[in-house]
Amino acid sequence: MRLAANILIGLVAFAHLYFLVLEMFLWTTPYGRRVFGNSVEKAEQSAVLAKNQGLYNGFLSAGLVWGLYLGLRPGRDVLLFFLGCVIVAGIYGAATASKRILLVQALPAAIAMTLLLLATR
Repeated sequence: MRLAANILIGLVAFAHLYFLVLEMFLWTTPYGRRVFGNSVEKAEQSAVLAKNQGLYNGFLSAGLVWGLYLGLRPGRDVLLFFLGCVIVAGIYGAATASKRILLVQALPAAIAMTLLLLATR
């Protein structure tokens, strides 16, 4: 259970690092526009907001890496906090932007949180 929790938390952290790169550096590129379904104009107009959003995703990733570095037991509260933040952000994103965010962001974090709770009880 510990290994599964570590792996899934690591994947959630990696996903948020990937979101950082997409939003901060690739937002206006053809790849970034395709991922988010943006036109050139919309991507250019929203680039500053996307960079800000990407930075927050980087903080989520850093928090999860920090918790993993501490270890499942000593880092449990840190991991629960940051996984909770990911879940809330995913729910909000699904309600306001795209339902897909629920599956890509909130669901993996919720499963990781469940595995963490099972591994550290």
